[in-house]
Amino acid sequence: MNVSELRATFALGSIFALRMLGLFMIVPVFAIYGQGYTGATPALIGLAIGVYGLSQAILQIPVSLLADRTARKPLIVIGLLIFALGGAIAAMSTSIWGVILGRAIAGAGAISAVVMALLADVTREQHRSKAMAAMGMSIGLSFIIAFSLGPFLTKHVGLSGLFWLTSIAGVLAIGLLAIVPSPLRLLKQNPLGFGVQLKSVLVLPDLNRLHISIFALHLVMTAAFVMLPQQLVRYAHIPVEEHGWLYLPLLLLGAVMTIPAIIVAEVKRRMRRIFIGSVALVVMSLVVLTADHSRVGLLLGVGLFFLAFNLLEAMIPSWLAKRAPAAAKATAMGINASSQFLGAFAGGVLGGQLLTFATPQLSWAILTVITLVWFLIVVGLNSPPYLSSLSIRLPDFPQGSQHVNAKMNDWAACLLEVGGVEDVVVLPDQHVAYLKVDKKKMSDTSREQLSQLVGQPVVF
Repeated sequence: MNVSELRATFALGSIFALRMLGLFMIVPVFAIYGQGYTGATPALIGLAIGVYGLSQAILQIPVSLLADRTARKPLIVIGLLIFALGGAIAAMSTSIWGVILGRAIAGAGAISAVVMALLADVTREQHRSKAMAAMGMSIGLSFIIAFSLGPFLTKHVGLSGLFWLTSIAGVLAIGLLAIVPSPLRLLKQNPLGFGVQLKSVLVLPDLNRLHISIFALHLVMTAAFVMLPQQLVRYAHIPVEEHGWLYLPLLLLGAVMTIPAIIVAEVKRRMRRIFIGSVALVVMSLVVLTADHSRVGLLLGVGLFFLAFNLLEAMIPSWLAKRAPAAAKATAMGINASSQFLGAFAGGVLGGQLLTFATPQLSWAILTVITLVWFLIVVGLNSPPYLSSLSIRLPDFPQGSQHVNAKMNDWAACLLEVGGVEDVVVLPDQHVAYLKVDKKKMSDTSREQLSQLVGQPVVF
């Protein structure tokens, strides 16, 4: 990647990570410390953890549809300000309902898909998987920091201080946008209606499997960490303020083991195999937690889960960027982000109910069944396409002609018929077109056809 791509990846990954701290940091501690709020019950504690995901899930798709038609950066700024406002409301609350309201408002800053789409805009296709993997690893890093620092910080500043810190982080994240370039794709370009635009993404089975995957992953993660703090205290005899020291080495080990797996997945084109294996690893971790409630069983189960979580968080954004239609990247990512946060909401609610009404063994068994269904669904995934990007100038269509748009569409259709050309996006106002090309499918003949259509030799 060039310097501009590296800076953009760092800045947008940091923005994403800072926001995710607001979701993750309270997860390992709220089930214990949240009992001090007025009106708190296990069910409402689970709701307070998960409601952030509900408002995110509701708003991700509308915001992402808008992001495919307008500038991305202003939407990100607005979302970060809303996120900070919600954190402040939660910080000043003394009742569980005030925390629920603050978390719901914080979640309304639904910009996860917009951030990912902006990253896709400013990185070339051949480097986009690296950028998206880095984005996924930034989420994993925020997970490590949140689960390690959450118990420690809560002991010293309380839940109120924790919420203030996440609010401040949201404001500081706005400054990182200054080092992200503003690409031409931010201009209005999509003539389709919102319904057609949404349908163009929903009809793709592999994308739907990725949406189900992120939903299931965050459902299991959130539900598990509603239940885990009490079990670590009861069965492993580890005080809650020391849980961060338990999570830190397990998460770091998982992150270190993730890096070579991601390299193999990308370079050796083994994404499908490693992805399905990671889902199987989630199943295995829950089987261990179901069968063994001792200190060793809990540590082993949590360690296996963290490894699988880091792998999947890094791979899903990369896979999504490869498979999403070029003209609807933000829409596809919005559906995925909506699924992610809906999973977090469902997991918070489910975890609260399991904590109230089920035994630990039954609780883990229920989560195991959910992940088994998820595994059966992802077995049908096809390997993602491995494409390169090409930016070309539009031909000089006769100005003033009433049939310019028709000729432009015919020209784009001819491009799509060339062997190896997988996707075409035309930006008439900018006099440019973006192509996704599979170099392995492109023969000398198809390269010559493409050169003739674009009026210049094609070089990758």
